[in-house]
Amino acid sequence: MMVVNELSYKKTTLKKRRSNLKKNLALLLMILPGAAWLIIFKYLPMFGIGIAFKDFRFFPGGFLSSFFKSAWVGLDNFKFLFASSDAYIIVRNTIGYNTLFIITGTVLAVAFAIMLNEMTYKKLSKIYQTSMFFPYFLSWVIVSYFVFTFLSLDKGMINNLLVFLGMDKVSWYSEPDKWPFFLVFINNWKNLGYSIVFYLAAICSIDKAYYESAMLDGATKWQRIKHITIPHLKPLIITLTILSVGRIFSADFGLFYNVPKESGPLFPVTNVIDTYVYRSLMKSGDIGMSTAAGLFQASVGFILILLTNYIVKKVDKENGIF
Repeated sequence: MMVVNELSYKKTTLKKRRSNLKKNLALLLMILPGAAWLIIFKYLPMFGIGIAFKDFRFFPGGFLSSFFKSAWVGLDNFKFLFASSDAYIIVRNTIGYNTLFIITGTVLAVAFAIMLNEMTYKKLSKIYQTSMFFPYFLSWVIVSYFVFTFLSLDKGMINNLLVFLGMDKVSWYSEPDKWPFFLVFINNWKNLGYSIVFYLAAICSIDKAYYESAMLDGATKWQRIKHITIPHLKPLIITLTILSVGRIFSADFGLFYNVPKESGPLFPVTNVIDTYVYRSLMKSGDIGMSTAAGLFQASVGFILILLTNYIVKKVDKENGIF
């Protein structure tokens, strides 16, 4: 009797699975290209992680032959990141700048998104939004020459203005104390428009009935923003912050390499893990070390995402991303 019941249960389960498969076939087929892309370009290359633990050398027979014939060195490739005298500087700069980028970027994006949403003249709002989004499409090479146009010692616009005002020229590319402000400003200028899109989309999805009820109760514009808009943006702010924290050990190479124009006096405030690894690789050509640095950054980022998500869920279960 038990065998019959078990067979009946299996048949019912199989029928349900077939029914679900037929029902969701279109959706599953739509997922296939994305899943294939993810497997080919994201998961298969992870095989290369093994290079981080090898003294990688090129041998006849291609990559796989070189990989298996290269000597195993364990964690030796990771040592160069921390054995260097610059270890403290690059870790401090990477974490410090990313923290500033997360805080200032979030505050500015939320503030500008609310301001654009509150503008009554929508055509002007669209013009502002487009003008703020445009810098996101510029490469860091182009941005670096924009910055150079302003800060050049001989023909820079700022130095020309200082001379016009009777003041001395400033060699900006030799003044490390000013570059933390420049880098934070330039990063926000370039990425602000992109971040605003997320928050504007979230604001547009808020039910208008909340605002109408608040207006009927006599709420001012600031009270509506404080008690309706910002609370509805809170889950998105937390989600984007958690994802940003995951990349806190990875700096934007283009920003820190191109914009300061490789100026030696600025290295104490512009050298980050990515630029340090690049310069080390250019000198040594050791692929194992650069892979180790990338693996270290990804591993720390993954741990930080889990940790941040855990803390957020402890405070409020609904705001965790998984």
